[in-house]
Formats: sequence, C-alpha cells, structure tokens
Amino acid sequence: MAALEAAAAAAPGLLGVLWLLSVTVSAGPWGAAAAAAGGDETVKCEDLRVGQYFCKDPEINEATQEPVNCTNYTAHASCYPAPNITCKDFSGNETHFTGHEIGFFKAIPCRNVNGYSYRVAVALSLFLGWLGADRFYLGYPALGLLKFCTVGFCGIGSLIDFILISMQIVGPSDGTSYIIDYYGTRLTRLSITNETFRKTQKYP
Repeated sequence: MAALEAAAAAAPGLLGVLWLLSVTVSAGPWGAAAAAAGGDETVKCEDLRVGQYFCKDPEINEATQEPVNCTNYTAHASCYPAPNITCKDFSGNETHFTGHEIGFFKAIPCRNVNGYSYRVAVALSLFLGWLGADRFYLGYPALGLLKFCTVGFCGIGSLIDFILISMQIVGPSDGTSYIIDYYGTRLTRLSITNETFRKTQKYP
C-alpha cells in the first residue's frame, strides 16, 4: 500500500520531466534536423507563382500565322524560372536556376491549319463558284461536281456558298482552320459540353 502511494506521488514529477525533455529535443538541433527532413518538398517549376518565371513567345510561322509547333490545337512556349529559384524542371530534376535554363513548357492554344487560304476560298467562291471551284478547293468534290453540272444550282447555290464561306461557316473538309492574315477576322466557335457552366435561368 505504501509503495502504491509513493508511486502515485512521484507520477506528476515524472510527467513533468518527460514533458521538459520533449520540449528540449524539439527545440534543439535534433528537432530542427527532423523538421528539415520532413519539410515541404521542392515545388515543380510549372507550379511557380506569377513573377517567378517568364515565358518566351512561340515562334510564328509566317505562312500560317500560327506557332511552328502547333499540334492538336496546342503549342508550347519555353518558360524560364527567375534567377535563384529552385524547383523541379520538366525532367523532374531539382535545379537551381540562373534565369537562362528552361524550367517547363507552357501550353498555349493555337489553330490547326493545313494549307487552305481564306482569301483563296472566298475569291474562288466569288468568281468561280458557279463552276464548283470553291468546293473542289475545300475538299468537297461531290458538291463541286454537282455545282459544275447545275451551273451553281442556277446561281442560287453559288450565292449561298459565297455567304457561308465568307462567314467561315463552311471550312476545309478535313476539319482544319483557314489560313488568315494576322489582322484578319477569325471566327471563334463556342460549343456547349457537359463541362460547360450553365447559369440557372430565372423567369418572371
């Protein structure tokens, strides 16, 4: 009985010693080393904040007015982390940058083109549309032959095609975009998908 009372009396003092020891270890060099070992990992270069990197403009093809490396409506621009920034580059290697090394490639949207000129298509539709030249040029040989045999559907089909091609509603048959001058008007098509945000309509 006396032994139990002695152990109960010594318990608060033992707990105090253990608490003091834990605080000393966490604040000491061992605790700092453990915190450093379990700290945050080096971020990826593409996760850097604005101002910690700069991206060069992509090289533009003068013939198509689109980035040279445009593939599947996406091109990539080289991005350089600022000097004295450490991050993981596109290869996954942790690098201390000086401002001259490529850290990652930023995806930018572009238009797929395949050699079809908007100006040529409109000119053919205006002057030779009644022969179906515009449809032949855009890759619709069946419609072109039909327009040729019917003299542009007696002129009505030629007029309709001229309007549709001028408004860029009718484009190349392979689904690519027209080659349009840099300052030319380009039609941007907006589509609704399952990921499109739909605002709830309120009716009075």
